[in-house]
Amino acid sequence: MSFLSVRNVWQRYADNLVLERLNLEVDEGEFCTLVGASGCGKSTFLRLLLGQELPSRGDILLDGRPLPGEPDPSRGVVFQRYSVFPHLSVLDNVALGLELPRSPLLGRLFGAAKRQAREEAAALLEKVGLGHALEQYPSALSGGMQQRLAIAQALVMKPRVLLLDEPFGALDPGIRKDMHALLLQLWRETRLTVFMVTHDLSEGFTLGTRLLVFDKVRLDPHAPGAYGARITYDIPLNADRRAARAAIAALPPRLVGQPEDDAPVLTPAY
Repeated sequence: MSFLSVRNVWQRYADNLVLERLNLEVDEGEFCTLVGASGCGKSTFLRLLLGQELPSRGDILLDGRPLPGEPDPSRGVVFQRYSVFPHLSVLDNVALGLELPRSPLLGRLFGAAKRQAREEAAALLEKVGLGHALEQYPSALSGGMQQRLAIAQALVMKPRVLLLDEPFGALDPGIRKDMHALLLQLWRETRLTVFMVTHDLSEGFTLGTRLLVFDKVRLDPHAPGAYGARITYDIPLNADRRAARAAIAALPPRLVGQPEDDAPVLTPAY
């Protein structure tokens, strides 16, 4: 049995069909990178996995059971825009993720329980390279340091699935390279199942064990919302890298950020 199963999932907003006929089987510990043209439903798919939205049709199963219909500790998420609390210190930003579930009424722990939570948070911050900045506030951190903080926030609850929505898109190339190394190190240590949206094909190729390409295979210029995207390519990256590179090189130009004026327009029936 697969760790995560996506079975005939569709997602529609009024007259706009974003995803259609989405089917996917993912084993625990895989690192799936998601690429495709803008607006083809990659971030929508992440929201479905997070539980922020329910599919219009179809099922998503985690360990053979329906995915919880709202975010829970089993799934951590990191966005491109830093989701940190500006009024809290670095340490408190991460410790809060441990305090809230353990004290849902007060939102705070006291005594030995509080010390334990802060020690756990400090240990994780040390691992992501922020051990020297525990008492600083997010406004004093660089972009790369803020993203390290956001990753620590996501990992402190020990999720089974980590969802990343273009987490490094706003960072300079040198900082992105450092963040890539950090992410791979954390993934190897935790064996999390990772889904990462990126517009950078080389980033997807470098980081993932599996590249999922989203695309609309049916287009109607008179009704742009009539058809949705699906996974059109599923390329394994952890076995034969040469074959994977050849498969990626054969992708249509529109999927790798190049213009394609003569793309075919198809309007087949369902």
